[in-house]
Amino acid sequence: MQFKTVLAIVGATDADADIGKAIELAAEQEAHLSIIVAGLALPPSAGDFPSTVWLDQRYEDLKILDDTKRKAETACAASGLSFDVDELYTEAGILSGEIFRRALYADLVFIAGGVRGDRELTRAVLDGSVFDARRPLLVAPEKGNASLRPQRVLLAWNSRVEAARAAREALDVLVSAGTVNIVIVDPDSSYWENGGEPGADVAVHLARHGVNVVVEQLASGGRPIEDVLQRHALESGCDMIVMGAYGHSRLRERIFGGVTASILKDCAVPVFLAR
Repeated sequence: MQFKTVLAIVGATDADADIGKAIELAAEQEAHLSIIVAGLALPPSAGDFPSTVWLDQRYEDLKILDDTKRKAETACAASGLSFDVDELYTEAGILSGEIFRRALYADLVFIAGGVRGDRELTRAVLDGSVFDARRPLLVAPEKGNASLRPQRVLLAWNSRVEAARAAREALDVLVSAGTVNIVIVDPDSSYWENGGEPGADVAVHLARHGVNVVVEQLASGGRPIEDVLQRHALESGCDMIVMGAYGHSRLRERIFGGVTASILKDCAVPVFLAR
């Protein structure tokens, strides 16, 4: 699909860098850029009246977000992009709901290093965009930008609906890439898992669309899957990982962690997530 509306979430940390990356991505796609300058507010303290400490913290947070919004508006105006900028300062549950409503009208949601460094803010973005609105999320690495025109892509495959959804959402990206490495970690060739020749079915499907595919079956050797994927992406020169998010329930992911959480925390290449 074409990405004509990009919704970027920016926090108070490393905001200038995140805004710059969002502008570059939107310019690359000739897309409208919607920026949400987001902050998580602490709930008021117990008692009849909010404490002075809580009010002071809220004032400081809003001051920073207001300044960030002005910077975003100035940078977007200078870029010549079609854009809008909004500000949200609220509790996590309400914030994820607001992101859900905005993501319904976006083709892609984008976050970069500043948001990635805030676990609770990242979780609100994931919940609102990927899980609730079912919109793809592009995550930029801490260093470097994120492009939707990668030359070599690693498609993490496990024959599940989340991976198939990610491949479908990223189809235009895969078609334009020079090579797509379909990577299966610890493949199971049984009928109910990856089939007699793991990866062959999705390879044929993508090849019909003109995707240049290479199927790779990797053994984890007991290492976490996310480590295998990240190392292989770096060693093979991939400049994007496409993968399905939330293979388990959202609650289980929160309690035990998972591939999604680990990839978001540590990955050194851009990650395209969908569910």
